[in-house]
Amino acid sequence: MQFKLFTIPIHENEKVLAELNRFLRANKVLDVQQQLVSNKDGAHWCFSIRYGDTSSSQTSYKKAKVDYRQVLDEADFQKFSKLRVIRKKVAAHDGVPAYAVFTDEELANLAELDVITPKNMLTIKGIGDKKIERYAKYFISRDDDETTGTSD
Repeated sequence: MQFKLFTIPIHENEKVLAELNRFLRANKVLDVQQQLVSNKDGAHWCFSIRYGDTSSSQTSYKKAKVDYRQVLDEADFQKFSKLRVIRKKVAAHDGVPAYAVFTDEELANLAELDVITPKNMLTIKGIGDKKIERYAKYFISRDDDETTGTSD
């Protein structure tokens, strides 16, 4: 973590303001504190910016790839695999990326449900009314296929 200080005259100095904006765009800003200071030289805005290293922060936000074969039991993994096939078809039909339908994490949570219903789907983080409205009909459990709506 590092700090950078900027002092900008109240009547704006375009050069210093442009430098401040460039700095803010180029760095991962953690905190900004500002204060209006008035002295014999006039009034100035003072900015204290706490920022982190951009090279290491970008990689720290990436989630580790999950191997759902190891996370789920065999039956749930088979269900998960079927759900992925359905998701792929739905995504292709709608012309959207598969993760826009449901993420792998959401599918894994669906696979762990005993019965997939719209009400049960709402209990999963990331699945809301919009996704239910658009996609639930493809994934809900049916009497002829207990795991998914693959009876078409």
